[in-house]
Amino acid sequence: MMIFSLAYDDSSVAAFTDQQLVKGSYGDDVIELQARLQYLGYYHGSIDGHFGEGTAEALKAFQKEFGLPIDGVAGSATKKKLVGFSDFDKEYVHKQIQSGREFTYYGGQPLEEQVKKTYRQPSTAQLPPGYTEHELKLLASAVYGEARGEPYEGQVAVAAVILNRIESPQFPNTVSEVIFQPRAFTAVDDGQIWLTPNDRAREAVIDAINGWDPTENALYYFNPVTATSKWIWTRPQIKTIGRHIFCA
Repeated sequence: MMIFSLAYDDSSVAAFTDQQLVKGSYGDDVIELQARLQYLGYYHGSIDGHFGEGTAEALKAFQKEFGLPIDGVAGSATKKKLVGFSDFDKEYVHKQIQSGREFTYYGGQPLEEQVKKTYRQPSTAQLPPGYTEHELKLLASAVYGEARGEPYEGQVAVAAVILNRIESPQFPNTVSEVIFQPRAFTAVDDGQIWLTPNDRAREAVIDAINGWDPTENALYYFNPVTATSKWIWTRPQIKTIGRHIFCA
């Protein structure tokens, strides 16, 4: 694997330059592209800074799901969407490449997968007692629409908030009524609730049903960058997971 001469600043977080990325491109921007695509589960190859066929196909899959032109080109709109839905630790990734490792944090066995195994036994992958397949899929769709691109713990946290609302006297007591309560979830308002959830979203729901609540009984969450409600800022904040602040 080719090792690039890397020059990055002291910050662990970086975003793309203005370079348009196409098949055949190489360098630091391609490393970031591959890492972000791998973070979201689209790219499964080595993060090596070479924009080949595997990177192009992963990029097209991302563009298709996010309603972008499916051209396999990472232009400004595609890069902006990637930055908004993924994380990238530039310093960490580049150090892994310099060490000669084939995969980084974002591939192979990501940290969130290790966390997931700590809380979940293989037998719990089956349909949990007390929930129908329809309810499980609806919960997974809500998690996928609201939190795909978040760390695994953050996806479990969103599922936990929904379950906490079902148990709370302040909210309806069924899965569908909580999820489709007016103005409750952005994914319902913008239609992302109808996207097909992946296995990770389903597993996050099962973990939450089986008792893992990373939010510590939160009933609300919001993204401080995109939130428009002044009211949500008045809620007592419990903790931050990924890009979401969880509140009582």
